[in-house]
Amino acid sequence: MSRNVYVAGVGMIPFKKPGTSETYDTMGAIATRQALADAGLEYRDVQQAYAGYVYGDSTCGQKALYHVGMSGIPVINVNNNCATGSSALFLARQAVQSGAVDCALAVGFEFMQPGALKGHWDDRERALERALNLVDELVDRPDLPSAIRQFAGAGHAHMKKYGTKLETFAKIRAKASQHAARNPLAVFRNIVSTEDVMAAPMLWEGVLTRLMACPPTCGAAAAIVVSEEFAKKRGLRTNVMIAAQSLTTDLPSTYDARDMIRVVGFDMTRLAAQQVYEQAGIGPKDVDVIELHDCFAQNELITYEALGLCPEGEAEKLVNDGDNTYGGEWVVNPSGGLLSKGHPLGATGLAQCYELTQQLRGRADQRQVEGAKVALAHNVGLGGACVVTVYKSA
Repeated sequence: MSRNVYVAGVGMIPFKKPGTSETYDTMGAIATRQALADAGLEYRDVQQAYAGYVYGDSTCGQKALYHVGMSGIPVINVNNNCATGSSALFLARQAVQSGAVDCALAVGFEFMQPGALKGHWDDRERALERALNLVDELVDRPDLPSAIRQFAGAGHAHMKKYGTKLETFAKIRAKASQHAARNPLAVFRNIVSTEDVMAAPMLWEGVLTRLMACPPTCGAAAAIVVSEEFAKKRGLRTNVMIAAQSLTTDLPSTYDARDMIRVVGFDMTRLAAQQVYEQAGIGPKDVDVIELHDCFAQNELITYEALGLCPEGEAEKLVNDGDNTYGGEWVVNPSGGLLSKGHPLGATGLAQCYELTQQLRGRADQRQVEGAKVALAHNVGLGGACVVTVYKSA
């Protein structure tokens, strides 16, 4: 059984710096209430819930949702690194599409600590052990945090292979700030120029400045997904449909190619993109607006190629031609993306859903992409998981 699935409601709270936000359960509850109100539903209408977060004890989802209601429904907690929010959405959409339920909730939240990401279990081998060992072999910068070595290492590989300039990554970061200035939910709304990004403190000489990395962020977002039959029965909107969705994991090439670009998920992304294009019956040129995983400016550029927006090695031209912003071929990260909107890990994929739903409804205010009919979201977590989603206005 396969049914059409619609986004009936979305919610998102303003993202904030660590130490300035509400507690994780409060944030999750607020975003959930917003999504329910947006859909015109009550918590008792939800038949299953999927709660995504990375840093927290088991059943944090229950703690957040119990503030909203206690109806005895299944609450499934999801942790897929930075792809957690979209993995929760994938499961909620799958439950509705399969006919298991007619109304499901996906909520994501994160209460992050300042500074670089770090593990919290030191009595066992890390889940990313194999990848990090390879990074140690390929990137000779043991002084840097692992996330920088991974994603800046991938950018460095792109620079060496294709001659990509540091300034190109700076242009991507500057573009993110211009978009975020129009987003009241973004953590950073100040506009920075390409020159500002280049002049920021250098974290890796010639490869990465501080402004090219996303900040640790706290926040929450949620979505209600429903079947067509349920929507018609309840008089709910059906103007945003999840037309296709794919969740992929690592391929042998992630490790065997010994290429930092592959290590950070290029082939997962390419496979997921190919699958959703086929499912939705579209190609990259049919997409109007994109929210993608720009945890580092380097990863945004690499993802252009993985999504098929351009051939490998030609992303710099795409940036220089302005095809990643208003007036170009695509508007990429109109929300400001992870670089400016922020990256609360468990919430990120659902924040992308929030932004793209508003775009397809024509309700994105100053960020509105004119005539947006087809939207694509890309959310990747190392270890690994990648979710690519195609939304269509109906």
